Amino acid sequence: MKHLISRAGLSEQFTISSAATTTKELGNDIYPNAKAELKRRGIPFEKRRARQIRSDEYAGWDLIIAMDRENLAGIERIVGDDPEHKVWLLLSFAGEEKSVSDPWFTRNFARAYDDILRGCEGLLGSLLGE
Repeated sequence: MKHLISRAGLSEQFTISSAATTTKELGNDIYPNAKAELKRRGIPFEKRRARQIRSDEYAGWDLIIAMDRENLAGIERIVGDDPEHKVWLLLSFAGEEKSVSDPWFTRNFARAYDDILRGCEGLLGSLLGE
């Protein structure tokens, strides 16, 4: 998403962050196979440390996007109710009510990337009123 926003010249208008819904990967950098897929696609990235979303963050975000239904449930468990309808499944922005293909199980990082790209393109289009 950061790459799409940057290419559109809109980096100053958006704040994008990533957070986990579990503690399994806390402190870890991007998974090596995911880095390899990003490199293959020419997508820049920086070193990061996984963190978990906190319940007090709900008020600070306009949208909270889940990659899959398990993450969606985790977000709902952590932040509670969603009275402002901020929590969405990513692929819903691509007109698909399904989860991003999970590369942890499929080992197919290219398919996961393609799903995420479709969702992010749809999300950006939605944000820009297209």
